[in-house]
Parts: sequence; structure tokens; C-alpha cells
Amino acid sequence: MEPRNGEQEAARARGIEVEEEGERHEKDGKTTSREEKVTLGGSRCTNEGADMAQDATSHGVSQHAFVKGVHGVRYQVKDVARSVAFYEEYLGFKLKHQQLPAFANVALGNAEILLSGPGASGSRTMPNGQQQEPGGWNRVVLKVADLPGFVATLKKAGVHFRNEMEVGPAGRQIQMEDPDGNPLELFEPAR
Repeated sequence: MEPRNGEQEAARARGIEVEEEGERHEKDGKTTSREEKVTLGGSRCTNEGADMAQDATSHGVSQHAFVKGVHGVRYQVKDVARSVAFYEEYLGFKLKHQQLPAFANVALGNAEILLSGPGASGSRTMPNGQQQEPGGWNRVVLKVADLPGFVATLKKAGVHFRNEMEVGPAGRQIQMEDPDGNPLELFEPAR
């Protein structure tokens, strides 16, 4: 049998034993023609949802033995309550959970931003002594309508922008910062 999307070849390249068995079995009333088993450090992991995996890969969704999806994007912040207010008031995020003063989770649809203050477990010093700090260039990109109008509204409110609006073949964008200097990009697709 050919490997799906190179997953089995990649597993073999990393030294993971992959077995394929041609036996038929039933799960949830569906009969499948194969069962894939992966051995990791002596432990067997079985993917009994072969039909689901095939359906998922045919729709561009990849399955991984350990990574189940994106939980959120973590931003280091100095004042969690101030950051929650910013994301709610200016960008329309909704508060999902908070444990002030250390942590909050805000969401816009399925996208979640984890706001970690100085006392949060996600903000602890690295083993080499390096402190986790706000800022940088990696960023969340928010799709918006009427980018010039939205930028004007945010500028009137005192929101800091890193650059002026840029225009490219896919649309136009601009970078802004939350109150702690974490970057966000506002993007309006070309019509």
C-alpha cells in the first residue's frame, strides 16, 4: 500500500516502526480494509479511524499522532486586565477565561490568544535564565473589512502602529501593537 501524504515514510525516516495489516475490522458500524499501527519507543498507537484519516487527507486536513490542532497563540503581557480590555474593546475578542493577575484567554471565533502575565506558568524564565518578553515580529493576522476606516478609528483611540498601510497583490495590511508591544497585523484581502 502507498503511504498517505508521506506520513508513513516520514515516520520511518524518524526511526518509527510502521506496520500495515490487511485485515478487515469494524468500527462504529463501518468496515475498513486496513489498520495502521505505529510503534513509538515500544508503545503501540493504533489509528483505527482509517476511513476518517482518508477523508481528512482528501480535504487537506492532516492527522498527526500527537499534534491535535492549534490551541492558541500565546502573548506575553505586563498587565493582563489591560490587555483583555484592549482585545475586547478595539478588536472584538471575547473573554473565555481569566485568572487575574496572571492569565486570560480571549477568542475571536475559533482563534484564541493566551495572555500570559508575569506570574503565569507560560511566562516563567527559561532554564538558561532568559526572560520571556512581549514584542517580536511573529504576529496574529486579523482579516478586516475597510482597512483604512478601521485604521483611522484605532489611531483616534491612540493605538500604536508600526508602519503605514502596505499594498500587495493579495490585499493590503498594516502592523499595530497591543499595549505591551505585541504585534498584530490587520489584513484586508484584495477584491
